[in-house]
Amino acid sequence: MAERPPAAFYAAGRGGWRDWWTLLHPPYTAWHLSYVVVGACVAPDVHADRMVATLLAFFLAVGVGAHALDELHGRPLRTTIPGGVLVAVTAVSVAGALALGAVGVGVVGPALVPFMVVGPVLVLAYNAELAGGLVHTDAGFALSWGAFPVLTAYVAQAGTLRLAPVLVAGAAVALSWAQRSLSTPARRLRRSVHHVDGMAAMADGTVEQLDAATLLLPLERALRATSWGMVALAAGLAVARLS
Repeated sequence: MAERPPAAFYAAGRGGWRDWWTLLHPPYTAWHLSYVVVGACVAPDVHADRMVATLLAFFLAVGVGAHALDELHGRPLRTTIPGGVLVAVTAVSVAGALALGAVGVGVVGPALVPFMVVGPVLVLAYNAELAGGLVHTDAGFALSWGAFPVLTAYVAQAGTLRLAPVLVAGAAVALSWAQRSLSTPARRLRRSVHHVDGMAAMADGTVEQLDAATLLLPLERALRATSWGMVALAAGLAVARLS
């Protein structure tokens, strides 16, 4: 029987620090933290301290808390982290993000309060698949982890919303929807498919054999490239606005 592939292309193996590395979903976390930087950089005036605080809040809530809750719900990454530890990590991470948000309200004003309310709701509704998975959909993913970081980061800078961040949030929705469209079949191939056996007959008469690795390669190559591209874009914008 063929050896079961890792649960993700970035999985570092099982046990110890490797489980935690895998749990963080590094390329995807970096991708969605990039939306925070992009949203902040759209603001008329960019404050580095507010950007860093917003990045840290989203890293805690999404990069750590949401992913820990997701692993608790069905063990998709096959880590050995105890369930009680995952619950505690989720609670502490989300609480830390809320604490940063509370500090932000004191600086920015009450415009941040709705985002502090919606954020934890999205983490619980999406990653715990509450209400029968109502939010755990392609649209829910794109709005929660695409649009929401952009809009929150902008409000943390400007204290209000304008048309520009809404348009940028629309771009983040489209990119996140594309990410989900690639990652869903990639996850299925890695975690659920036991065997792929087929062929593609080409117009010139040649035949190409198909297997799981062949189908997986373009999906994950696109995911890798886009995650790096988003990080580079965000870094470039940050350098341009903060210089």
